[in-house]
Amino acid sequence: MSELSGKLSLLRDLATRQGVDALLLQRVSSIAWATGGAAVYVNTNRTEAEAALLITGGNQYLFTNNIEAARLDKEEKLGGQGWEFRISPWFETNAAVQELTAGLKLGADGLFPGARDLSGEITHLRADLTPAEGERFRTLGRLCAQAMDSAARAVRPGQTEFEIASLLAGETERRGVQPIVNLIATDKRIFNFRHPLPTTKKLERYAMLILCGRRYGLVCSITRLVHFGRLPEEIQQKAQAVAQIDAAMIAATRPGRSLGEIFQIAMNGYARAGYPDEWRLHHQGGPAGYEPREYVARPGATEKVSVGQVYAWNPSIRGAKSEDTILVGESGNEILTAIPGWPTVKVDGQIKRPAILVID
Repeated sequence: MSELSGKLSLLRDLATRQGVDALLLQRVSSIAWATGGAAVYVNTNRTEAEAALLITGGNQYLFTNNIEAARLDKEEKLGGQGWEFRISPWFETNAAVQELTAGLKLGADGLFPGARDLSGEITHLRADLTPAEGERFRTLGRLCAQAMDSAARAVRPGQTEFEIASLLAGETERRGVQPIVNLIATDKRIFNFRHPLPTTKKLERYAMLILCGRRYGLVCSITRLVHFGRLPEEIQQKAQAVAQIDAAMIAATRPGRSLGEIFQIAMNGYARAGYPDEWRLHHQGGPAGYEPREYVARPGATEKVSVGQVYAWNPSIRGAKSEDTILVGESGNEILTAIPGWPTVKVDGQIKRPAILVID
């Protein structure tokens, strides 16, 4: 069974289990998943796509307007996948959606009039990746790592956070990856904000670069830190602590383990390191896929890890963070965003985690 036909089967099985006649997909991430990575957006900030997919028991439809139809057919090859196009003028509502769903019990990947919201169920489908998606993730992880490495090594004191963000965006885009999250903090802002949008502040000694890069619809996450001159003991201790926590989470991310168990391991790690409440200040990550996190781990979460899933954990303590994207394999985990030549710390003699790049 091909990846695409397999996903149609998953959607039809979901519809049967949920007691609906058809499923409507409207989100950029859902449509990318269902089509093997099609780009159905113009504004990269939008969650809702410039098209919608309808899957019934025996048919599959694509609704879009006359602006998008040609590209979706010729470049994204969606007509060749068997989607039946229903095209409306850009200045009119696509009436075919209502016509084809009239009288049907409808489920959707979000809010839609008269439809049952099955976004949570569809999110979990997206998080269970095929081997082909795993291979695409390997390529994406390598490209994001290269972009981060090039940008981080080009950072210099006196640059503004906007300038550093432009370095990271440029290195990412030129590799054919979209930087859908590009966060930069320098010096004290690293201690103050977990989601630091770049500003005009100029770098003095310490920079944090955060990237979520998208290609094939998939999203990889990676964070790296750069320090100029001698590394203060406080930062060194915090970086070691988050490396320990991250390594423990990665080691625990094995098939059959629940996300709640992994989260408890993280909480225990924070407490042992002397920072028992830091986990409360930011989420710790979770399964990746067609969103940076398809869903985040929480205390007591019952979802189980399975082979082929991709995870991005991101433990943080004020002033330090550790984040890479990993692929869960049969016999071990693969760090997809590892940077060759980047300084690392080996935790418990096993898992290498990125250290802070210190430039004299």
